Amino acid sequence: MAGSTWGTMFRITTWGESHGKGIGVVIDGCPAGLELSEADIQVYLDRRKPGQSRYTTMRQEGDQVEILSGVFEGRTTGTPISLLVRNQDQRSHDYSEIMDIYRPGHADYTFDEKYGFRDYRGGGRSSGRETIGRVAAGAVAAKLLGSLGVQVMAYTRSIGGIEVAAERFDMTETGRNRVCMPDAKAAALAEAYLDELMEQKDSAGGVVECVVDGVPAGIGETVFDKLDARLAQAVMSIGAVKGVEIGDGFAVAKSSGFGNNDEFYAGAGGGVEKRSNHSGGILGGMSDGSRIVLRAAFKPTPSIASEQHTVNRDGENVDVVIKGRHDPIVVPRAVVVVECMTALTILDMMLCGMTSRLDRIVKFYDRG
Repeated sequence: MAGSTWGTMFRITTWGESHGKGIGVVIDGCPAGLELSEADIQVYLDRRKPGQSRYTTMRQEGDQVEILSGVFEGRTTGTPISLLVRNQDQRSHDYSEIMDIYRPGHADYTFDEKYGFRDYRGGGRSSGRETIGRVAAGAVAAKLLGSLGVQVMAYTRSIGGIEVAAERFDMTETGRNRVCMPDAKAAALAEAYLDELMEQKDSAGGVVECVVDGVPAGIGETVFDKLDARLAQAVMSIGAVKGVEIGDGFAVAKSSGFGNNDEFYAGAGGGVEKRSNHSGGILGGMSDGSRIVLRAAFKPTPSIASEQHTVNRDGENVDVVIKGRHDPIVVPRAVVVVECMTALTILDMMLCGMTSRLDRIVKFYDRG
């Protein structure tokens, strides 16, 4: 299937289906010498695995990663890294009743139109379980970025109409509640809102915000491969994402030039600083050295237990009640996916940027 590969220098290819034997990813372009273990990757996979709260699917998967290649004696070798997570709790019979029905909000119809058939068991490649490969690769990218002084952090900014308050923002709170919100009060309100929707056999959407610190100025390209364009593509490729914002995003349409421009000033260390960050850390498609800020809007989970109207493969009008184990909201588990797709993109563009100036190439290859 075309479109399963991402990146230029740090290149990943994901593979596998929701109800197949396993899910995995091959990473090509990781430099040799990075200390890497399965435990480093497992920390990230544990953040997205199912069954951790009543707001996630009850599918019981350990999501234990196996490193099949590319690591020797605890360090990367510079050759392709192959990672595998085996599926263990598939219940394909849960989907037998909808094998010929197009579920509203799903890729059933479009997949059928493209290929002439589809894997109806949990959505196949269109399943949220596909993100395992992205997260496993993103964990490696995040560790490599850490060695370069770059940190990527994502969290739930809002669920429904409930949004994190700036005055209560506390990143440590994301690990203390079930919705990954850095605001204890907002998290409690969001959980109550989700409980209400679940009683109504309905689902919710929300927004994930991701911030990146430590990216030097000048990362990105000036035309088609702008840093913000590549980030938008990476995050929009995540299932259920319907919108991406960089910096002030759509709010800039209501601003003025004076209000939107970020004024520069000479910093104490002699570097260039900004008095604000409406641009979200990106100017002209390149990083400006300040914090990169992006947001992703996720639609409500389409698999709901309420009766819905649809059609089958024969073009007949039918009603459907979706059974099985589904998340009432994808946002809390998607936080780490946004974080990892961001890390993969930032790292790839940093590696691509290494050849943008002759003086840096000469310095790298200086044998004096």
